Amino acid sequence: MLHPLLGAATADLAVFTVSAIIVLAGAVGVVLARNPVHSALMLVMTLFGVAVLFVEQQAHFLAAVQVIVYAGAIVVLFLFVIMLLGVDKEEVLEVEQLKGQRPTAIVLGVLSLGELLLLARTQWATGAIAVAGPADGPGTNVEKLARSIFTRYLLPFEATSILLVIAVVGAVVLARRPTVAEPDGADEGAKA
Repeated sequence: MLHPLLGAATADLAVFTVSAIIVLAGAVGVVLARNPVHSALMLVMTLFGVAVLFVEQQAHFLAAVQVIVYAGAIVVLFLFVIMLLGVDKEEVLEVEQLKGQRPTAIVLGVLSLGELLLLARTQWATGAIAVAGPADGPGTNVEKLARSIFTRYLLPFEATSILLVIAVVGAVVLARRPTVAEPDGADEGAKA
């Protein structure tokens, strides 16, 4: 049995290799960057690499959505929240604000790793009938996707947009710094 990459053209293999390296480097940069703005920019690099992989698979609509929605709107939203929260503050890492946060994170990480290993051993069934209907027939893929999103999946689509708005409003409320009222004597001393 031939490996799938051996049948690919040399140009396709080169584009895939370069894009995969860009995606992996960006993903590692997202995790390892100490500055949140640099981390968001590494996320843009990762998303552009994924868009190139979509183009390589002839999924041009998904590539355009990847660039416009994710690399454009979502990362701009991330940068807005990062700037709103203030990246210039130094945080004291020795003081744990939420007691038990680190042990809980370790337990959840181990559980997630166990689930990932369990899922990797499972045989996956393929060829199931799509719940949104057949992919063939009249109309383009974009029309079928729009019909599916705006009919059957309208509620989850709108719930996602509401969650994004709530996240932005929550970030603004959390980042709002209370105004410090000056004592009455301070104003009179400045005027004299």
